[in-house]
Amino acid sequence: MLVRLLYASRAVDTGPEAIEAILTQSRQHNPECGITGILCYGGGIFLQAIEGGRMPVSELYGHIQKDARHKDVVLLHYEEISERRFGGWSMGQVNTSRINSSILLKYAEKPELDPYAVSGRVSLALLEELMATASIIGRA
Repeated sequence: MLVRLLYASRAVDTGPEAIEAILTQSRQHNPECGITGILCYGGGIFLQAIEGGRMPVSELYGHIQKDARHKDVVLLHYEEISERRFGGWSMGQVNTSRINSSILLKYAEKPELDPYAVSGRVSLALLEELMATASIIGRA
């Protein structure tokens, strides 16, 4: 049984080294658990979709909720899926420097990444559009 989980969190440490450490850990750990996904980071906020088996995804989300590098962790969307949407990445990263602000305005009141201010479905649609239009780093 495959599932997709979308969550938002705020970074405790917004330095580039801390963000890179999270990505490196994800890219090392996720393949052995059968987890794929994509991460968008901007303005101190993570928006992340993770896909895989129900138990591995649930365990990873539980770990993220307890991870001291994240705060204000909020589940935005969860669904059973028939196929992966982000299967090409052990943990892809949306290059936020390539985001056109008009895309953000399409989904929100302001041209900034704020999944706390919109629904989970809107956040997922935004993430999919960002994936299609922005450069993706970390294809595995």
